[in-house]
Amino acid sequence: MRVLVIGGAGTIGKAVTAALRGRHEVVTAGRSSGERRVDMTDAASIARLFAAIGRVGAVVSCAGDASFKPLTQLRDEDFDLGLRSKLMGQINLVRYGVDSVADGGSFTLTSGILNRYPAPGTAAIAVVNGGIDGFVRAAALELPRGIRINVVSPPWVSETLVAMGRDPSGGLPATVVAEAYVRSVEGTDTGALLEPNGTRSLVGAE
Repeated sequence: MRVLVIGGAGTIGKAVTAALRGRHEVVTAGRSSGERRVDMTDAASIARLFAAIGRVGAVVSCAGDASFKPLTQLRDEDFDLGLRSKLMGQINLVRYGVDSVADGGSFTLTSGILNRYPAPGTAAIAVVNGGIDGFVRAAALELPRGIRINVVSPPWVSETLVAMGRDPSGGLPATVVAEAYVRSVEGTDTGALLEPNGTRSLVGAE
């Protein structure tokens, strides 16, 4: 299967790309690295990517920025970043990419646990993650030609915690997180929230 991975140079994206390669033909895309260039904040850039990439069996998004700041320090532009990049960027991957995905193919988006288990400084991120989860639940009801869509909700990633100077034992290694993305690409779920611990739930379910 030909799989397009957006954000393949990031911590999770590199692990996902490595897990899929050897089993599938992987094409990577990103803002400043990868085989193709795409700006998640620019719908026209996303449209150009799909026009150039041709037919794929699956699209995996490990991309999208959002602001980590205390609530009292968040400004309009901090919320706007997450809305334009991680939320609408991923929604636009589906909107502009659906015609490029083969019958029975799939989209896999990324949210995160912070809308369900927030921490101080995560208000802007939680808003975006919740929006992605809701979009996937609704989009799964309408995608044509048997195309599936799921969302992976990663916990803290050990490598990210190390980069932040924090204890990595509070997270999961990126290689373990990547397994949930592989399950989405190769499985049969749709409209599901997939977690790296192996659990599956309907998006938005408690």
